[in-house]
Amino acid sequence: MKTIDELLAEGVAGRRVFVRADLNVPLDGTTITDDGRIRAVLPTVKALAEAGARVVVASHLGRPKGAPDPAFSLAPAAARLGELLGSAVAFATDTVGDSARTTVAGLADGQVAVVENLRFNAGETSKDDVERGAFADELARLADVYVGDGFGAVHRKHASVYDLPARLPHYAGHLIATEVGVLKKLTEDVRRPYVVALGGAKVSDKLAVIDELLGKADRLLIGGGMAYTFLKAKGHEIGTSLLQEDQLPAVREYLERAEKTGVELVLPVDVVVAPAFPDLAAKAPADATTVTADGIPADRMGLDIGPESRKLYASKIADAATVFWNGPMGVFEHPDFAEGTKAVAQALLDSPAFTVVGGGDSAAAVRLLGFDENAFGHISTGGGASLEYLEGKTLPGLAALED
Repeated sequence: MKTIDELLAEGVAGRRVFVRADLNVPLDGTTITDDGRIRAVLPTVKALAEAGARVVVASHLGRPKGAPDPAFSLAPAAARLGELLGSAVAFATDTVGDSARTTVAGLADGQVAVVENLRFNAGETSKDDVERGAFADELARLADVYVGDGFGAVHRKHASVYDLPARLPHYAGHLIATEVGVLKKLTEDVRRPYVVALGGAKVSDKLAVIDELLGKADRLLIGGGMAYTFLKAKGHEIGTSLLQEDQLPAVREYLERAEKTGVELVLPVDVVVAPAFPDLAAKAPADATTVTADGIPADRMGLDIGPESRKLYASKIADAATVFWNGPMGVFEHPDFAEGTKAVAQALLDSPAFTVVGGGDSAAAVRLLGFDENAFGHISTGGGASLEYLEGKTLPGLAALED
């Protein structure tokens, strides 16, 4: 795929460049609680603006139902982008209507505009090719060139991700070029030992990637809510812990495969339990205790890996050459259940390995728990996209950027 470096070499002064970014930031009302995704697209937007392009930034935010919804406005993201750029960013109050056309027409060379949430138009996410294509046609009228830089959305077959690049000269932005380069290091000529730490709530979210990694990774470390389905599959009592009973046959098969193929599949040896899921808003003490992984009381819920598991997982990461981590080890938003996630993050920092934090809640945990983001090899901006790439799937947004 062509990259933004080639576009800049061709020259962009005076040209309208549509940047499909991922500004899908968490909001508390109109306050952005984590601006990581906005900062991730800055190098692309800055480079284009400094080269004299008229930059039109577009993104989705949340899941509005194909119509305008003030709760999902990109206005706060546009304001934050302006702060980070150090220059005013114009904001269009619609996506392809009068405001968007007027705002883009009013840009001078080197100026930046953000159009409103793409998902306010049903055509963005439509499964109907004609409807999606019609919306892409309208978006194409706003620009002369397309730059894809919203890695967190490249696994979606959406108008601005998949259909629009076919209508304009298209290039990969700095972020997508970086993300793809990193993921190739996890799939092609991987340095070993290759360790993958997987957490998060549901086994079903990770089934396909586990299936793929059982033939590629040397060690799989399992934590988070998904670990309890694995413990149940081994015959352990898990109390009221999260269980996906319908996934037990698949998990048993994975345990058998790991043993046969020599992949080390590591489960918690102890867990932190409580009578109920904690109040994340109050962060009040949760009556937490530590028990062995095969001794969870029937009336208790596992919410984090325990201290012995933390040591075990750190030891399995210590000699790795490549580490990929996706998914927290526990309910990291509550102080009583954050230590497992902290321990894995610290183990990545202490390891000499090439370390990749696979987006989503893992990236949020790194920031919330106060770690230096720059100390990791790479923090992905797309958890779902990263996993689907590792599963070997064709990602529509990346395919659309290929020539």
